[in-house]
Amino acid sequence: MPLSDGVEPRRRQRILVIDDEPMVRDVVSRYLEREGYVVDAAADEPAARRLLAQAPDLLILDLMLPTMDGLTLLREVRRASDVPVIVVTGRTDEMERVVGLELGADDYVVKPFSPRELVARVRSVLRRARTGPDDSRLHFDGVVIDRRSRTVIVRGQAVPFRAREFDLLAFLAAFPRQVFSRGQLLNHVWDSSSEFSDVSTVTVHVRRIRQKIEDDPLEPRWIVTVRGVGYRFDP
Repeated sequence: MPLSDGVEPRRRQRILVIDDEPMVRDVVSRYLEREGYVVDAAADEPAARRLLAQAPDLLILDLMLPTMDGLTLLREVRRASDVPVIVVTGRTDEMERVVGLELGADDYVVKPFSPRELVARVRSVLRRARTGPDDSRLHFDGVVIDRRSRTVIVRGQAVPFRAREFDLLAFLAAFPRQVFSRGQLLNHVWDSSSEFSDVSTVTVHVRRIRQKIEDDPLEPRWIVTVRGVGYRFDP
């Protein structure tokens, strides 16, 4: 039934869960549906590709799939779309998480995980993909960060940034010369405690930002490493 004032109801966001474990698909789907999301689930490559064609608002992707290479699928998704991606891994080693982040994942969780934590991460990633922190523009020598349009101009050229990369750069730039530890950046930018996230997440995103704004990413001018402490933005 249409609303009496003529306002269309807000579209429910659609989430695609790709995982070969039936219990994981069921539990994750139920928790997300309880939060008001529309959930599609896929256990194999044909179903995953068919549902990806329907342009979900967010993808939850298990990297360890018996019928397909999760990292390869992530690479293909990222070439074609900026859809937010949360990767899931059953491995505890850091390398797979780092590779997933390097390929373009926005966040990750390690099995076994709390469904409530995953739902919180979904809300956070979708919120950051949808809105910017405020309407101000930060101007520096050769770099302009527009927090309303979520755009970055480097030496007169627009440079594409993904949601987490932009949030991290904008946060550091809003507090020039202030040093933040990687744990503090996790709290502020990812809405996560370092208890639940690996600080290598921050390291990977700083590396990607440097590749986009620095003349020489190996000798950064903008985002400086303060050895033993963290990072600061030098205006």
